Amino acid sequence: MTLATEPQGGRGNSNDHVRRHNLSVVLTLVHRSRGMSRAQLTKLTGLNRSTIAALVGELVERRLVIEGEANSRNQVGRPSPVVRPDPLAVAVAINPEIDAITIGLVGLGGGVISATRYPTERELTAREAVELCGGVIDSLRADLDTNYRTIGIGVAVPGLVRESDGLVRLAPHLAWVDEPLAEMLEERTGYSVVAGNDAHLGALAESTFGEGREVSDFLYLNGGASGIGGGVIAAGQPLSGAAGYAGELGHTLVNSLGIPCHCGASGCLETEVKRAPLLALVGLADADADELERALLASTSPVVRAEVDRQLDFLGVALRNAVNTLNPRLVILGGFLATLYAVNPGRLDEALATQPLRASRESLRVSRASLGSRLLMIGAAELAFEAVLADPTAF
Repeated sequence: MTLATEPQGGRGNSNDHVRRHNLSVVLTLVHRSRGMSRAQLTKLTGLNRSTIAALVGELVERRLVIEGEANSRNQVGRPSPVVRPDPLAVAVAINPEIDAITIGLVGLGGGVISATRYPTERELTAREAVELCGGVIDSLRADLDTNYRTIGIGVAVPGLVRESDGLVRLAPHLAWVDEPLAEMLEERTGYSVVAGNDAHLGALAESTFGEGREVSDFLYLNGGASGIGGGVIAAGQPLSGAAGYAGELGHTLVNSLGIPCHCGASGCLETEVKRAPLLALVGLADADADELERALLASTSPVVRAEVDRQLDFLGVALRNAVNTLNPRLVILGGFLATLYAVNPGRLDEALATQPLRASRESLRVSRASLGSRLLMIGAAELAFEAVLADPTAF
């Protein structure tokens, strides 16, 4: 983040640009920290106290932050007011899967206010998914327009999403090809809509609020009902590729004798590492990652353990390739991949301690996503918040 600067005089539009930039810096610091004092903002930005006071005042007027008294315990002198994200400044977060659509409300600062999973009996077309989401949002409209400062909608899609306009190029498990999802949802709801790959957004959420917060180079791998995707943070920045499609580790070859994949290739990671067999073995028709984890950990069946180990071995092959290629400091596992790791962490740890190149694996560690089942809601909302963080005056 570029540090703020004091206005130096000159033309009004120059001062206005500096003010917008400084508002962006302050709001982003408050959002990512989930709250800091005016004194801390002054120190981090290099701006003087009166400028910080004016910027915070404007953000309060725009209903993006709130101010409160600091805890004065063990402090000398008058405590500095604490600036926090306004919890009523929200984004609608959406995550479509093959068996359900989850729709939630997330406040600035990454607080999940609500998240409801709407099961579907079959894979919905993109238009049907838009209508379902539109109907839910219609039911929330009075609350969103009256009680909240609704910034927009973010969608975490299990597939390739063009970064520039939210066009879903391919979501193979949903059978969506070249679907203008963001455009359709914007027309249906009237809110600004942005869409991105679910794993990319998981990486963004973990980088901002989770396990990867202090790590500049990490790989996030997510497993869900609609397959496996990856997101990469390199030198502190998302690695998106030329059009936003980087990180599709679910389609890494792990078994040259494997079965055909939805993508058209064979032996992909997500054909060997799947949630459905795990659910079947523990007698669940459907479950979120937390429920599946409890069932797997409680099971004493050798058949269940053998399937977990088989999937972990193929996951190890994919991660060996990723570690050798990307040299991350951290691998974060989310969704049912985190569940697999929880059941037998030593299996994967041993594979990654021996299979990648020694130099690449020396500083590597593996962790579960700390945001848990809230992760994709937070990631989708983070995508929606990008515009207001970049220019608070636009809202």
